[in-house]
Amino acid sequence: MRLLFIGDVVGRSGRAAILEQVPLLRSRWGLDFVIVNGENAAGGFGLTEAIFEEFRAVGVDAVTLGNHAFDQREALVFIERQPRLIRPANYPAGTPGRGASVIESANGARLLIVNVLGRIFMDALDDPFAVVKRELGACPLGEGCEASIIDIHAEASSEKGALGHFVDGRASLVVGTHTHVPSADHRILARGTGFMTDVGMTGDYDSVIGMEKDEPLRRFTLRIPSGRFEPAQGPATLCAVAAEIGPDGLTKAIAPVRIGGILSPAAPDFWN
Repeated sequence: MRLLFIGDVVGRSGRAAILEQVPLLRSRWGLDFVIVNGENAAGGFGLTEAIFEEFRAVGVDAVTLGNHAFDQREALVFIERQPRLIRPANYPAGTPGRGASVIESANGARLLIVNVLGRIFMDALDDPFAVVKRELGACPLGEGCEASIIDIHAEASSEKGALGHFVDGRASLVVGTHTHVPSADHRILARGTGFMTDVGMTGDYDSVIGMEKDEPLRRFTLRIPSGRFEPAQGPATLCAVAAEIGPDGLTKAIAPVRIGGILSPAAPDFWN
């Protein structure tokens, strides 16, 4: 199975990269499944149903969220009718939507997708480790699904790394999102789980983690907010991780992807 996980889409610039690149990459690499973290897609804060449908129309199979999942109030309603839209599973019971979903890929394989929020420097939610253990136990690799993907939306690299080792051999791929900076540690763990601490963002990197620079700089230097954060509008770099998942549900090859914008390009050599 050929899978592409695209990191946090920020604003209009990031959305434009998704709409342009996803159809091209699906064709060029023969992708079976594409996941996007879309929690910053609507003006940097949350996701609308119209944007979700745009992503689906160009070949995105599933969208994960994070701490901005419900910044757009309409998400509280439309998430209930979108099984391919996955919010963090460790939100309290009764939160609208679903934190895990099994979705069929283009090649007929079943993928379990789980989204969790970290707790270090984040909101105090349920234990993400216990939640992931529960979801993997309910849908074991090789029984309930052919592949399982975990998006841990977290601030601390230690928490992300710990979760990767916690599920090593029981999940296909663990990817970190949220910090908007791609890490250089993509690898296959000892028991076969693919891992990357942070995929990075899909947005304009001539910015402060995707936002126009003036307001963040003003707050850092003067400690006085004078307006809202606005997404930077320059050309986006699409940041992603590519993974080849074998018949046993474990990762056989993993590589970073960077396309466009100002970051150095990167692409998997195992699909070319």
